Amino acid sequence: MISLVGMPGSGKSTVGRHVARHLGLPFVDTDQRIEQRIGCSIRAYFELHGEAAFRDVEAEVIEEVTHDGTTGVVATGGGAVLRDGNRAALRERTQVFYLRSTPEDLARRLRHDTHRPLLQGSADPLKRLRALFQERDPLYRRCAHFVIETGRPSVHTLVSMVLMQIELAGLAPLPKEATPPRP
Repeated sequence: MISLVGMPGSGKSTVGRHVARHLGLPFVDTDQRIEQRIGCSIRAYFELHGEAAFRDVEAEVIEEVTHDGTTGVVATGGGAVLRDGNRAALRERTQVFYLRSTPEDLARRLRHDTHRPLLQGSADPLKRLRALFQERDPLYRRCAHFVIETGRPSVHTLVSMVLMQIELAGLAPLPKEATPPRP
């Protein structure tokens, strides 16, 4: 199982979806799974119940998707690494790719985004992103098996970079016809 971690806007969902498709594996976006469970947007849930309640649901979802054995590629929310248990589940049960983006690149990508609760209402989104990055970068690094510097490459280039690391590490699953039969 492969998981992607990184700051909001780093490309986890987009890259993860493409990697899963390329490898012929199931894909799960934990934020989408959370929204299905809570029955509303993450932003609305944050406003109604607060961040701690959201993080509780997020931890349940990460535990489930990393334990079920059927998920191939998991894209996590940007704050998934804030809890020790999430980092442990991801690191121990998956091969973690950290899509590392600078706060400046993220600010450029997210300048028109209205769906990310931790960036809403900030008079200075770049300052907020810098603070989040300073807090989270060490956690992403601690959790990650691989770090991919995102910079400004295209989605195709990022997908290729992840796939190359998967291949070099021998993580790509064997095609079904090459899988040895079970006794």
